[in-house]
Amino acid sequence: MSTFHLKIIAYDKIFYDDEAASVVLPAIDGEVQILTNHEECVVALKTGEVRIGTPKGEMIPAVCGSGFAEVTSDNQVEILVDTIERPEEIDIRRAKEAKERAEERLLQHKSRMEYYRNTASLARAMARLKEANNYVEIHRIPDALHGYFALGIRFLHVQESFEIMNRFLNKS
Repeated sequence: MSTFHLKIIAYDKIFYDDEAASVVLPAIDGEVQILTNHEECVVALKTGEVRIGTPKGEMIPAVCGSGFAEVTSDNQVEILVDTIERPEEIDIRRAKEAKERAEERLLQHKSRMEYYRNTASLARAMARLKEANNYVEIHRIPDALHGYFALGIRFLHVQESFEIMNRFLNKS
């Protein structure tokens, strides 16, 4: 699988600095996917979901703030964003509170600058909540329930094994 070097930098950390097979970014005019040998370009990014495809076939999801991406001719992609975080790093309670604050501020009808600032805050909070909720639905199964699911799966496998053995023995 052909790869390119991807570096994602936020104001406080280097989020990713390794080879990648693809990256999907939230551009201002829609999602943009970058693959190996992509033409040179600079892309303006808005708050949204980033998906990094690794050479091993894994997908790394994240939520980024606004910024831009630069693709160079030597298979280098550098992304500069104000914030970026993985779904498991998102504090859902804080994200909900931020969303509520932004919605309340939007109702106050202040200056244009306040309006743009509040819509950006609301977009960021909603993107964080969306990605965190996707992560919760897929990955965060409480330990007690996880045990029951594992036992249920084992039971089904044992039960299926007995049924298969019985069918085999009854045919003989």
